[in-house]
Amino acid sequence: MKVLFWGTPEFAVESLKALIQSNHQVVAVITQPDKPKGRGQKVQPPPVKEEALKHNIPVLQPEKIKNNQEFVETIKQLNPDISVVVAYGKILPEEIINIPKYKTINVHASLLPKYRGAAPIQRAIMDGEEETGVCIMEIVKELDAGDVYACTKVKILPEDDIITLHDKLAKEGAKLLIEVLDKIEKGQIEKVPQDHSKATYAKPIEKEEGKIDWNKPAKDIFNQVRALKVWPKAFTNFRDFQVKILDVEILEDCKEGKAGEILKASDKEGIVVKTKDGCLLIRTIQFPNSKPISSQEAVRGYRIKEGESFE
Repeated sequence: MKVLFWGTPEFAVESLKALIQSNHQVVAVITQPDKPKGRGQKVQPPPVKEEALKHNIPVLQPEKIKNNQEFVETIKQLNPDISVVVAYGKILPEEIINIPKYKTINVHASLLPKYRGAAPIQRAIMDGEEETGVCIMEIVKELDAGDVYACTKVKILPEDDIITLHDKLAKEGAKLLIEVLDKIEKGQIEKVPQDHSKATYAKPIEKEEGKIDWNKPAKDIFNQVRALKVWPKAFTNFRDFQVKILDVEILEDCKEGKAGEILKASDKEGIVVKTKDGCLLIRTIQFPNSKPISSQEAVRGYRIKEGESFE
């Protein structure tokens, strides 16, 4: 089939690669405009654009897709059999959804109808889920509410964080996408309606969600740290700094103390902090204008003492 691919971030690259290697033809890639990134604010292309250009695939980067008749005509001229959306970043108007013969499908990183919306991977980790997955669904006007073609389950292991789970789901989604496209082409697949009564919403992550509340259970803070490891990163106040906590471990044995209190500060064992119901060993910490370091290095470099507190 002739596929029109919509995607922007790294998550979408695996699906694009799989399509390029498949029997289907990618007629064009539509992605977000290049944007300034990093400290130098250098303008950089989205990861999907970089991948498409490696394979000489035409790339379109419209500033707007709503009420853009010239863009609609361009899509019609490409004459795609199907559109595939993987984390494009904008909601497609109905007029565009319905152009291809087989309409438009989406690779979504959750087991629908759970975690519809922008941040399904982070929300699943933050909620302490032990399982998530990826679904291929038909795009309709309502957000992530279309009929589902297929889903694959993925376990969330205790050692997983947003980085490892993101990569697992990207790979599983790419594999499932090709299976679904092959079956759509052969007329061998049926769509299953979602049970809308069981729908949950994974709203976008906001920066302030990174603030650690040490009065919460250790498991909740552990999940927060690993879910927000890329952005905004879990953070807490210490002395006159705001520090980022990048990696923690739940400890079984824990002595009494106040929430946020540093119960151990050792240059051999690291920093142990009291929570509502237990203790966390901080593995990796980041001070302002500094690289991430082990908590053992932090004890040595910042002369951290037992009895001090994170707030």
